[in-house]
Amino acid sequence: MAIITLTCNSKVSLFQPFSSNAASFGTNSSHCHVRSVAGTSCNGRPEDRAGRAVVRAQQRPTWLPGLDPPPYLDGTLAGDFGFDPLGLGEDPESLRWYVQAELVHARFAMAGVAGILFTDLLRVTGIRDLPVWYEAGAAKYQIANAQTLFIIQLILMGYAETKRYMDYISPGSQGQEGSFFFGMEAALEGLEPGYPGGPLLNPLGLAKDIKNAHDWKLKEIKNGRLAMVAMLGIFVQASVTHAGPINNLVEHLSDPWHRTIIQTLANSSS
Repeated sequence: MAIITLTCNSKVSLFQPFSSNAASFGTNSSHCHVRSVAGTSCNGRPEDRAGRAVVRAQQRPTWLPGLDPPPYLDGTLAGDFGFDPLGLGEDPESLRWYVQAELVHARFAMAGVAGILFTDLLRVTGIRDLPVWYEAGAAKYQIANAQTLFIIQLILMGYAETKRYMDYISPGSQGQEGSFFFGMEAALEGLEPGYPGGPLLNPLGLAKDIKNAHDWKLKEIKNGRLAMVAMLGIFVQASVTHAGPINNLVEHLSDPWHRTIIQTLANSSS
């Protein structure tokens, strides 16, 4: 009974057990070498004569090299690197919902990080007299009072989120005629849930063919995940230093060796 190791472009598979003895064979896309541990060889495609062949091969990149991803994360989703340590996506319907939830949180995080950095830069440079970002909600604005702004935001956001949920339940329904007020559905193409498209939300037309837009989806979710981590860092930073991110950056650059995260955390705990 033989156990051999098959190596194809740094991808290792284990075949067990069949009798064969020789050196190499070709595949459709690469050249494979077979190193026999004990046994004989094969010429051409290996044939399982003694039992079932067990194949373990790394087919795609995962968040931890060498780790087998869960079977329900098959790599078809944008940004799927097999990361689900809690098994939250085992149920297909839950996985579908989590995909949409991550996408929305990623987009809010990207908008939030950009807004915080931009307004903080205006404040620090003195271009505009603006409150630091975590005090902006308590500031008074000339256009309306806080209660009015809250009600307007509640109505607009509630309407948008309701329509998004309706499109999640019935994909493409919100791009049909009569689904919006004043014919707004003409500005939305209803490509698929989470990607309404159209000139309103995709003015540059970057991913009109949504079925073949995997690269764009991957770029968006990668940047969105980075933005969520950045947003968490900004929250912690504000809680510890009571300053905005631009202030923290300027302070660090003024003395890079002594004003770091280590000194900041040490001083906050003392």
